[in-house]
Amino acid sequence: MLSTRQLAVKRSFDLALSLLLLPVLLLPILLLIILATIDTKQWGLFSQVRVGQHGRLFRIYKLRTLKQGAHQLGQFDVYASSLGKLLRRTKVDELPQLFNVILGQMSFVGPRPDVVGYADCLEGDDRIVLSVKPGITGPATLKYKAEDVLLSQQADPQYYNDSVIWPDKVKINKKYVENWSFCLDLTMILKSIAN
Repeated sequence: MLSTRQLAVKRSFDLALSLLLLPVLLLPILLLIILATIDTKQWGLFSQVRVGQHGRLFRIYKLRTLKQGAHQLGQFDVYASSLGKLLRRTKVDELPQLFNVILGQMSFVGPRPDVVGYADCLEGDDRIVLSVKPGITGPATLKYKAEDVLLSQQADPQYYNDSVIWPDKVKINKKYVENWSFCLDLTMILKSIAN
């Protein structure tokens, strides 16, 4: 588990980098929200309740990529708009999470924030995953960067997610927290940019 000092270093870096990026990314984010609004015919900024550090709930922000409909796990590509497919593939849809980082709800690197029913249900040693802020990227995010494609290939995407992907993500995220270093975060950021 990260010490108070390590958490402070992580937060200081997050805040400094996000404030540095904000002037550069604010206009593109606003433009993309407008384009996503036109493309999906809904408000282009999507928000959803996710589980954060210590199990606290918060509202995550993303660019809207899906058209209206009953979205099924593993079928997101079917519902994605033309622009949405590009945004999801390039991970540009995650840009509004810069505001989650500034607000202190997220970090640049950490376990991805899950919907209610996953991280909030962790028990025992697995709860170490909740000791850090969720991240825009992280080791599990990099491993499962094509998660939508993988799930679309399964006969029962929900079962595969719950029995294979989710337990593996917990294992990966535990290892990340147990072995955290500033250099590890920098490596994750660089790998995410390169991918």
